[in-house]
Amino acid sequence: MPRRARLVLANVPLHIIQRGNNRQACFFADEDYRFYLDWLTEYAGKTGCQVHAYVLMTNHVHLLISAGRGEAVGALMKALGQRYVQYVNRTYRRSGTLWQGRFRSCPTQEETYLLACQRYIELNPVRAGMVEHPAQYRWSSYRANAQGETSALVKPHPLYEELGADPASREAAYRELFRYELEPGLVDDIRQATNGNFALGSERFAAQVSSALGRRAQPGKSGRPRKTLEPGPGGLFEKG
Repeated sequence: MPRRARLVLANVPLHIIQRGNNRQACFFADEDYRFYLDWLTEYAGKTGCQVHAYVLMTNHVHLLISAGRGEAVGALMKALGQRYVQYVNRTYRRSGTLWQGRFRSCPTQEETYLLACQRYIELNPVRAGMVEHPAQYRWSSYRANAQGETSALVKPHPLYEELGADPASREAAYRELFRYELEPGLVDDIRQATNGNFALGSERFAAQVSSALGRRAQPGKSGRPRKTLEPGPGGLFEKG
């Protein structure tokens, strides 16, 4: 069965998750995280991608990226993935694949879901029980977005910049968003859209993505069409 093409549009943020093969570790030491981020910064610049949020977990990666060309994100992930796998195999004297197949992704509606998606990404270490607050985790974009930590990688999205008139007010407003946990339903929406390669947003947004790309951007309805019984000359017959 042919795999579904990714839903990627120019200038529409893309939430990405890439897991280690069989959910095994893909980062083993601090140097691994640093090299990955260095190369992510390098290839983001080369491909014209902007990284708005990220988190590097032990066995998977979350990224929120937008780009002016639809094919740029794929080029970034391919170059980054290959280089990092070569580094890991050489450093740890291993062979074979590191990643679990293709990365998963979903186009994200900016007005409704972008900042929620950033929170989802940066709260991953908290949900995993690794830290009590996202600021305690070193390998995420939280400190850059919420505390003004210098980062050559993180490029604020325009919606983030609308949070305040200056960096201090934007950071304060962003920190305020983390006073509350994400609703379980919202977490489920983000996970289902990303794992299923569907649009993350309203039905109207999904329809716009579908129209632009010429393919389905929402889950199909499951089950067979329901049949109804209607009267006929010889009794009841099935319709539908």
